[in-house]
Amino acid sequence: MSNTVVVGTQWGDEGKGKIVDLLTARADVVVRFQGGNNAGHTLVVDGKQFICHIIPSGILNENKRCMIGNGLVVDPEVLIEEINGLAALGIDVGPDRLVLSDRAHIIMPYHRAIDLAREKAKGKGKIGTTGRGIGPCYEDKVNRTGVRAGDLVDHELLEEKIRTNVREKNFYLTKLLNAEPVEWRSVLQNYLVFAERLYPFIKDVSIELDREISSGKKILFEGAQGTHLDIDHGTYPFVTSSNTIAGNASAGTGVGPGQLHHIVGIVKAYTTRVGAGPFVTELTDDTGDYIQEKGMEFGATTGRRRRCGWLDLVIVKDSKRINGLNSLAITKLDVLTGLETLKICVGYEIGKERIEYRPANLKQMMTCRPVYEEFDGWNQDISGARNIDQLPVEARRYIEAIEDITNTPVSIISVGPGREETIVVKSPF
Repeated sequence: MSNTVVVGTQWGDEGKGKIVDLLTARADVVVRFQGGNNAGHTLVVDGKQFICHIIPSGILNENKRCMIGNGLVVDPEVLIEEINGLAALGIDVGPDRLVLSDRAHIIMPYHRAIDLAREKAKGKGKIGTTGRGIGPCYEDKVNRTGVRAGDLVDHELLEEKIRTNVREKNFYLTKLLNAEPVEWRSVLQNYLVFAERLYPFIKDVSIELDREISSGKKILFEGAQGTHLDIDHGTYPFVTSSNTIAGNASAGTGVGPGQLHHIVGIVKAYTTRVGAGPFVTELTDDTGDYIQEKGMEFGATTGRRRRCGWLDLVIVKDSKRINGLNSLAITKLDVLTGLETLKICVGYEIGKERIEYRPANLKQMMTCRPVYEEFDGWNQDISGARNIDQLPVEARRYIEAIEDITNTPVSIISVGPGREETIVVKSPF
């Protein structure tokens, strides 16, 4: 038995969705453990594009159970839209295939209102939030005033929580943020409708997973965002509002850490970032534009243009340490085809000092200069490669350098967007 965790090693958008979709063929259950609909996994199957925001990517594979763990914050309207949208495409998303944790916190309209009003008030100092209400919902969770999925089926409790919270949030919205108030009765009415639709899906995910593991089933734990957006270990404050690292696969689902057997770190063959924050290897020249355009680097959730740069193995090495990575999955290697010279960042310089880790201090991070190693590029189309020996020698050297510098083996290489455009060196399962 081998339960596997998939995490991003950069700032998200590494292509985790495709890797999860690929690994689901070997798994029985796919469970997501953090984040909300601020994440988006884009998948291409049989030429059709699918984008999953809350439902685990594994839903595209038949006969697989998918679970939304307690570590998530869930917008019920978005979840229902996603269920209906997938069903319209002929994908079964019934309660026998999808489970929503009764302990997952629910995003409310006042969370979204606060999120948007805060960003507007910050002006140039904004963080770059997606405006989906993720942060304010996690705030209520920590403040012990949140609404959980299990509360949706208790109408009296739901009304009490909504009335109490709206009173407080409206004071904050109108008096401090100069925003419009929220009307609690309409919120309650809408959420009672959502509750009726989602009731069959709501269960205790911890118990469900324990039953599956006890029966010998293989579990795939799916993370969202990336390690360097982690609320504790990321480029704070330019981070998300949850723990994105592998350790949260345990806390975010109710499974003991001893049940996490293999940790796969997803590494895009270059580096991208959406929104504000330090980015040492960012390219603002023609090469950056080439990578952005060829890689179609736009956020799956926001549609925002992603910032692009050379592969930064300083942050990947940090991710290895923080997550305890057992192997790497390299994605979008094909995007680098056509570049004469490639660069990999192997260290940072701060003044006259060289370091090989990302400093926590944001001002120091902003002054870091990349230390590069250069590699020859390749021009051959690699999308048809199905084993590593079919790659050009220059591409193999690039992969070998990643393994050597991070001291971590590569288990999967993606050479195109399609499910079949993949080299599996060694399955994590």
